[in-house]
Amino acid sequence: MGICATEVLEDVQGRVDPRAIPIQQVGIRAVRHPLQFADRDGSVQPSVALCNMYVSLPAHLKGTHMSRFMEILNMHDAPISVEGFRAIVEEMCKRLEADSARLEMQLPFFVQKKAPVSGVKSMLDYEVELVGEVTPQGYQLTVGVMVPVTSLCPCSKSISEYGAHNQRAHVWVHVRSQESIWVRDLIDLVEGEASCELFGLLKRPDEKYVTEYAYDHPKFVEDMVRDVALRLQEDDRVQWFSVSSENFESIHNHSAYAKIEMEK
Repeated sequence: MGICATEVLEDVQGRVDPRAIPIQQVGIRAVRHPLQFADRDGSVQPSVALCNMYVSLPAHLKGTHMSRFMEILNMHDAPISVEGFRAIVEEMCKRLEADSARLEMQLPFFVQKKAPVSGVKSMLDYEVELVGEVTPQGYQLTVGVMVPVTSLCPCSKSISEYGAHNQRAHVWVHVRSQESIWVRDLIDLVEGEASCELFGLLKRPDEKYVTEYAYDHPKFVEDMVRDVALRLQEDDRVQWFSVSSENFESIHNHSAYAKIEMEK
């Protein structure tokens, strides 16, 4: 038998729960969602985000309305940016009648770069994380980005007669701030402190340049995180940060790792 159009279906989630235990986070995870991402220069690029969405649930309610999370994602078809992230999180609180909400997004971010000598253009990918949270105390946004760079070993350079070993490193930076800190701001900062930045495409003159540049700027994994931390300490916008580097060693079957976390 079908359902009459005027028939009212019970809202089971709205039932009173006799266990009276509040839940800090309830929601959906691992949602892939297409979006437009805008950054510092106003440019917009298409991407696909991996999203986790949570709200708090008071002790007296049996459940939350899971479908509303997807409704919120689908209603925000305007480009998403660091500045506009707050509106989505606040909408979660409003639509789900919650005291707190948390939205986590991970997405690839591409930058067109010019090779240092030939000027040939290519795209390089980075990994971006945005975590926005609304609580009774207010709103907090954490912006993170993984920047791949080159690291050349100072010890190898010092003791070897024929060069030095180097490796690719993944540097993760996360910051919290009252002002907008763009993804490109963090990318520029990290690449400026590496032995050398990476490029998607290099010609022979470029390869010579980056090889010699890295040789002139050797850094241990410890040097990398300390130098980035110093730059973040000097940035008045930053209230809290963490920086970590994992160097995928070329002469070992393990990685070197270091991390700094600091409240300013």
